[in-house]
This record gives sequence, C-alpha cells and structure tokens, in this order.
Amino acid sequence: MGILLRYNYIMFTVLADMIAALGRSALFLGDVFLVVLRGRVRWGEVFKELHVQGVQSLGIVMLASLASGAVLAMQGRVMMERFGAKEFIAQMVALSLVRELSPVFTALVFSGKSGAGIASELATMTVNSQVQATRTLGVDPVEFLVVPRMLACLIALPILVVVSGLTGILGGYMIGVGEANIPSSFYMAQTIAAVGYPDFFCGFVKMFFFALLIGWVCCYKGFSTSGGSLGVGRATTQAVALSYILVIVSNTILTKFIIAIGGN
Repeated sequence: MGILLRYNYIMFTVLADMIAALGRSALFLGDVFLVVLRGRVRWGEVFKELHVQGVQSLGIVMLASLASGAVLAMQGRVMMERFGAKEFIAQMVALSLVRELSPVFTALVFSGKSGAGIASELATMTVNSQVQATRTLGVDPVEFLVVPRMLACLIALPILVVVSGLTGILGGYMIGVGEANIPSSFYMAQTIAAVGYPDFFCGFVKMFFFALLIGWVCCYKGFSTSGGSLGVGRATTQAVALSYILVIVSNTILTKFIIAIGGN
C-alpha cells in the first residue's frame, strides 16, 4: 500500500510539473505574439538570424535532399520495374517529396542545426545574466532576443523546404534519366502533372506549423534555462529532442487532418 501511494504521488508530481511547464510555455508564446502584434519587431535582428538559420543551413539541406531524392528514385525504380511501371518514378518522387519528405526531413535537419543553436545561445545568455542585463537597461528580452529568432524560423524553414523539394526532385531526375533511361522531357512532364494544389497545400501547412513549433520550443527552453553550463547542455538537448518528437507527432496529426478535409 505504501509503495502504491508513493508511486501515485510521484506520477501526480510529474503530471503537475508537465502541466505547469505547458502553462509557462503558453504564456511565453503569448508574450511573443503580443510583441509582434504591437509592431515591435527589430527587422535588422531578424535578417541577421535569417542568415544564421537559413543561409548557413542551405548547404546541408540541399546535400541531404539531393541524396534523398536519388535514393527514393533508386528504390522506386526497383519496385516499379517489377510491375512494368517505370514511367511512374517521377510522380512517386515528386509527390513523396512535396507532401511528406521535404517538410519533415528539412524540419528535422533544421531542428538539429538551427534549433540547437537558438537554444544554446539563449541558454548561455540566460545563465550568464545577459537576459537580466537587457531588462536592467529597459529593453524587453522577448522583443530583442526571442521574436527575431522565431520570425526567422517562420521565414527560413519554408524557404528551405521549397529548396529541399526542388533539390530532391533534381536528385530523382538524375537517377530517372541517367539510370532508368526515362526521357528527360517525359520525366519533367510527369513531375509537373503529378503535383497539384492539394499537394502544395499539404506541404505549405506543415512547414509553417513545424517552424512555429521549433522556434517556440527552442526559444522557450533556452530562455528558461538554469543550472550554469550543465543547464545549457541539458536545455539544448531537451530542445532538439522535443522538437523532433513534436515534428513527428504533429506530422501524423496534420496528415490525417489534411487528408480528411481534402479527400486525397
């Protein structure tokens, strides 16, 4: 009986802590929205963050997407040739990338690259009392440190997703034309015909939702860090891990919702 009570107490404590953390993070996001709605956006800082988050992530996203598109076409060729449907490789690659792989894969890469950087920067500033120093100087740290990073996420990730999709299609094109011997004009025509408005809408919704989640989680974890240098590492790890989990889980929910309302 004592063990059961102890177990229930521990579970209740964990649940209470989770609810409290969720409430604090919601209030944090509300503060961000208030700053944006009031027009207090430091666009100079936003453009600096765009360079860090977007431009510096472009190379790894393009390389990974090119390889993913090529591998997808290789595997598709093996499967399609069994059924004499080699000409559908272009449609399979394009739809897979636009609807699922590019938004999810780019979001995961972005979390590990830029999300970790956001969390570690803000965590370092927090434990070194730099955030408190901005308050002392009369500057809102949410306006100065958080909003530019979150807006940069909302701008950079969608652009990276578009670049990822195009690069992945290029990788599939190289394999489809070079190895599967599909005529170049036919491959491009099939790619264009395969991707319609619902497919763009599916990827469009996901990439903005992922950007908001990643920016929110990484900024909040960095902003609420404690425990010195050990806390910085812990906050960064938690931010990236939680971003991964939320991207994967939300992708499942969003896919189900989009298919339900779109019918395809």
